[in-house]
Amino acid sequence: MKRILAFLLAAVMVFGLTACGAKEKEIDLNAASWDQILEAAKGTTVTFYGWGGDENRNNWLNTTVADYVKENYDITLEVVGMNIDEILAKLSGEKQAGSKKGSIDMIWINGENFYSAKDNGLLWGPFTGKLPNMEAYIDLEDPETLNDFCMPIDGYEAPYAKAQLVMYADTAVTPDLPASAEELMEFAKANPGKVTYPALPDFTGSAFVRNIIYEICGWEQFQTMEADYETVKAAVAPAMEYLRELNPYLWNEGKTFPDSSTTVDAMFADGEVVMNVSYSPFTVATGIASGTYTETTQTFVFDKGNIGNTNYMAIGFNSPNKAGAMVVINAIISGDIQLTQYAQLRELPVVATEKLSADEKAAFDAVDLGKGILSQAELLSHRLPEMPAKLVPIIEEIWLSEVVGK
Repeated sequence: MKRILAFLLAAVMVFGLTACGAKEKEIDLNAASWDQILEAAKGTTVTFYGWGGDENRNNWLNTTVADYVKENYDITLEVVGMNIDEILAKLSGEKQAGSKKGSIDMIWINGENFYSAKDNGLLWGPFTGKLPNMEAYIDLEDPETLNDFCMPIDGYEAPYAKAQLVMYADTAVTPDLPASAEELMEFAKANPGKVTYPALPDFTGSAFVRNIIYEICGWEQFQTMEADYETVKAAVAPAMEYLRELNPYLWNEGKTFPDSSTTVDAMFADGEVVMNVSYSPFTVATGIASGTYTETTQTFVFDKGNIGNTNYMAIGFNSPNKAGAMVVINAIISGDIQLTQYAQLRELPVVATEKLSADEKAAFDAVDLGKGILSQAELLSHRLPEMPAKLVPIIEEIWLSEVVGK
């Protein structure tokens, strides 16, 4: 009996010490120094929720990034593949249930989803002002550091990677690539039934339509436009007229559109269409390297420019490990990890070139991105800002009623 009591007493003491240790790691993150945040994050697990459909990115996260944060900060990174609408639904359910401790630490997010999540209190912050690498590597005055689809970020998300809409075609089949909406019309007329784009609200299809709106209507007016259906409809009317005029020369004469960008990718690879659209500016290099695209496939943009945006990392409002999430996010925006993302995933980096050391800049310049692409400098010189997130669903609704089958 004495042995049992002694055992129980020892167990209680160990539990008490463990509990005290756990409480000591619960710090005031707003008042804590970065060293205190690092200490609180040490030995913890961070969950990173986001779209898991890109195997290359999954491998990069689970090896390069996970190894880096384990070795440097003793943090275990757990990557969870989940669509953003499911992530937000999970957070929303926990918010309604009053859950103060959830399971989602970091979130891959941007655009309309950030607008909705921030507006509904599903994110924790502001936190980016605490990250040393924001100051060390990020242009803090960049509009895309300050706003996401024209929504003020206010420190609730940190940049992850840049994207930009591009078009591409096989120059052995169609040597003359359109540099404007007007030339695209002639291109479609010369290749009837061999041009299309994904049906909205597919992300890429929606971006393509917004790019056409910019081409026809200009982009400046939309940056401050109110999300009023009739106002938006009047503003985009010339672009909708253009898209209706384009329909007869499209695949299936514009009566229907492919259901997703994945479907259009397959159609292009099979030669069913002669042009494709992507929000990943180096996708052609990947396709050529894998043998999916021919060596003569070439990326192009419009002379007036193409829409670009940044995707970001945020922290769930009830993240159980906010300190750990901050440390991992800080690591991902470092020059080291951004370089690996650029080289391994062919993603436009978010680091500011002028903040890189000479050795870091040389390392970025030495990356061989592959064939059939435009340089980072050329892409950025043709980069246009995204529309406000609140306008996007309105435009998608207008396209559905004004363009499809018309």
